[in-house]
Formats: sequence, structure tokens, C-alpha cells
Amino acid sequence: MTRVRRGLWLALVALLLAGCGSGGGGNAVSSTAAAPRHGWVEDDVTFVADGLTVHGTYRHDVDTPPGPAALLLSESGNTDRNGDNAVAGPIGNMRQLAEYLSSKGIATLRYDKVGTGKTGLGPYAARPADVGSAVYTTGAKAAVRYLAAQPSTDRTHVSVYAVGEGGVHAMALATDTAADAPKIHSLGLLQPLAGRYLDIITNRVRSSVAADVKAGAKTPPQADDVIKAWLAAVDEARTKGTAPAKLPEGLGAILNPGNVKAVVEADAIDPLALAARLPAGMPVLATCSDSDTQAMCPAEQPLFDALAHTALTVVRLTGVNHVLRDDPTDNVGNYAKQAPLSRQLVTALDGFVGR
Repeated sequence: MTRVRRGLWLALVALLLAGCGSGGGGNAVSSTAAAPRHGWVEDDVTFVADGLTVHGTYRHDVDTPPGPAALLLSESGNTDRNGDNAVAGPIGNMRQLAEYLSSKGIATLRYDKVGTGKTGLGPYAARPADVGSAVYTTGAKAAVRYLAAQPSTDRTHVSVYAVGEGGVHAMALATDTAADAPKIHSLGLLQPLAGRYLDIITNRVRSSVAADVKAGAKTPPQADDVIKAWLAAVDEARTKGTAPAKLPEGLGAILNPGNVKAVVEADAIDPLALAARLPAGMPVLATCSDSDTQAMCPAEQPLFDALAHTALTVVRLTGVNHVLRDDPTDNVGNYAKQAPLSRQLVTALDGFVGR
């Protein structure tokens, strides 16, 4: 399997369960310590999102008055509160982001979304095909309400930082007009999706087979057959809501009869339309990288254009992979190698969080 296809498979099989929707809310229960505590602590917490008990980590300073707080949204699919992925391993980038933000005096909430970690599938165990974009955004909405309700949160400074597909849900929170929706002060969109789900996959399929042809792993007719089969499957999903039982090149793991409902739901979301609805002047940090096949800077430009009415800071990273670490190869096999967040990203965050 080529590196391009490996990256495609890992990044996009995960997207099957992700997307955007509405709803959310619930009560929370946090762990308590018997002895007095001081400084920064991490509490295991739970909150309820439409009948699903969601588990998370609330990192905050028990000694300070109410201050800024941030909700952290991890990458798509089977990626938990810490950024650890069932396929790629213990990545830990979301935990590192929480630790960084606490160094700037910002409390954080990160959580195991549906299907991951302690949260699991809950009531969806008997109907996993119903887990789609709306379920994920329902969880995010419940999470931000929980965070905003904490005594140590300054409700005027609630932000959201999201990686990859999580950026779609972040923008959904920032455009939520429900009466009880916390106002989002700012957004950090780190390597975000910049187009409709199936369009992004189509572009990556084309790139993957082109690389195979260049490497001599496929003939041009073989590449054409793969693209033809994939395009037919996309058309079937969009027009009929169904998917073929088999697809070549492992693409059946991305789109199949068991997940077609979630895929179609995710594909219906246009990140550019969400971006256009963000409040004018909202502080937004958006990143791309020349070494991230999921968020190359030219591909991200339409999203940056749609964000032009915000107080936008665009940071073009060099040699940074999709999990926000220095690795110009963007080798998926390196994702779980423990390393600090890229210094380029940290510098960008240094300049942004003060706003």
C-alpha cells in the first residue's frame, strides 16, 4: 500500500462517523478529591448528550477566579479525548494542546466522543449506523454548554480548538443560535476540512492512483477503473442514499452499505457555507501545511476565502504533519511517535491566544 493510500485510508475511514448537526445538552458529574487541591488539576467528568453519557477531562486551575476556557474537538472517527486513534495508536496531541493552553491560563474540556474511549456507543450499540454527523455535533453542543456552566469559566471568553474534521463541529457551535447556546469568542481551526466530504475523498483517490501510476504500481487503464468505480459509488450515495457492496483498493472501508447513511449526512455539510456564517470579526486561527496531504495549503484556500470576514490569522506550516508535529514525510506510521507539538504551531498559538 502506498504512503498516499495509507494516509487516505487512515484519515478518511475515520470520517465515516463524523459530521455536523444540532441539539445537545445535559447535566454533568465531576470527580471530587477528599483533600484540598491547588493549581491545575484534571477532573474526570461526564455530561449527557441526547441520552448518551459522554466522558471527558476538565483541566482547570482551582486557585484562580473565572477565566477563559476552551473546548477541544479531536480529529474524526475513532479518535478519543487525547487524540489517540484506534488505528494510528496513542498520538496524544489533544492532551498536549490542553497542557499548552493551561500554560496560558486557559481551562479546557476534551472528551471521548461517541464510539471512543469510556463513552463508547451507549444507546447506539444496537444501531451503530445511526451514528452520523448530527450525533457528533450534538455531543459538541452538550460539551460546550457543560464547559460554559463551570464556575471557573468566564462565559465571555469561551473558545473552541479543533483538529481536522472537528473544525466543522467547531463552526457549528459558533453559528448555533439556540437560546441556551454559549457565545463562542474565538476558533482555532487546525488543519481543517475545506470541502464536502465525498469531494475531498475523490480528490485523494485521484491523487493516490496517480501516484501509483507514476510509481509503476498501476497502468493508466487500471487507474481509470478505480476512479470510475469510485465516482459511480459517489453518485449512487448522493442520488439514492445507497452504496455498492464492494469497491476496489480498500475504498469499501470508506463507503459501504453499513455506513452510507453517516457518509451521506457528512457529505451534505459544506464547510465553506458554515464559514461564511461565522460572526464578522470573530478571531479565527486557521492552519495548513505543505506536508499534510489532508490539509495542503492550496486546497485550504477556498475555506480561507470564506473566512475573510472574520479576524482571520492564516498560518502556513512547513514540514508539519496532520497530528501537528514536525514530520515532512507525513508518514501515518509516525503519528504515534511521541514528540512535542510543532514549534511553528506553538508560535502561532502564542500570537493568537492573547487576542
